[in-house]
Amino acid sequence: MEKMSWIKELVLSEQKMEDDGVVDFSLDYGFSANLKTESVQFIQNLKTAFIETSSVFNQLRSSTEGTVKIYGISGTEADFMLFRNGYKLIFSIKEPGSLSIRFHNIGSLVTQISSTDQNPSTQDNNEALILATTGPFGELSWRYQGQEVKTPNMVKYYFSRFIKESTR
Repeated sequence: MEKMSWIKELVLSEQKMEDDGVVDFSLDYGFSANLKTESVQFIQNLKTAFIETSSVFNQLRSSTEGTVKIYGISGTEADFMLFRNGYKLIFSIKEPGSLSIRFHNIGSLVTQISSTDQNPSTQDNNEALILATTGPFGELSWRYQGQEVKTPNMVKYYFSRFIKESTR
């Protein structure tokens, strides 16, 4: 039913128009308002994928030491972080349509992300930005440096890197 929520918005908009007697001729169709909802949905899907991945990782380990924990970040709608051995991988919505990914080692500055083709970086080398772009008919896609990202590949990349960098 989530996929059809736009129909509910359309009906509510029409009812408001009939009740108020005001016609809205804007051609926005709710796409800009929908960007926040889509951003939250994208980060929640990422969190679910990371929970599943870390659960399998933790089950396959023979020790409880060095397990991956996932925490929501208070005061945010959907931000979360992975935590292991004093090391954090933080996923946060900077603004609707912009997802920030940062590594942080407790007790030190944010880990610098090296600038290579296989190692995402951004203008300040402290975070990677995944940006939403709107295509034909309002289709939304998530991109890193102009290229579309796929959630399973993102999870595999960041989880593998997180495990390697958080190993004691």
